Amino acid sequence: MQGPVATLSCEGHFGLIRDTLAQPGGGRVLVVDGGGSLAFALMGDRMAQRAIVNGWAGVVMHGAVRDAATLATLPLAIMALGTCPRRAGLESAGQLDVSLRLAGVTVQPGCFLVADDDGVVVLPPGKSLP
Repeated sequence: MQGPVATLSCEGHFGLIRDTLAQPGGGRVLVVDGGGSLAFALMGDRMAQRAIVNGWAGVVMHGAVRDAATLATLPLAIMALGTCPRRAGLESAGQLDVSLRLAGVTVQPGCFLVADDDGVVVLPPGKSLP
């Protein structure tokens, strides 16, 4: 996956992720800071379908997802720390378009993200691949 970054911070609730993926993605990659928790899933197959329909390039989840077998068959790149069958809360708590610090890397809206099976590279705002 590759594309401009949109960011979101939430812990324990997936409502804001659902609402964001319901908006036009325009080829962007949603980077979600879920606090790194593997105690609940912040995304599953229905939310991924929503992202596909709305033109998102992918999702990088600093947390867990569920429905992993189905997610692997979809035309949407998804990277997560792990999986969990337990769904997170429904509330829309959290913050959009914030600066995130994940694995020692600052990720901001407007950064450009490139990822494959080997990992993720985040380029600063205004930089992209040729």
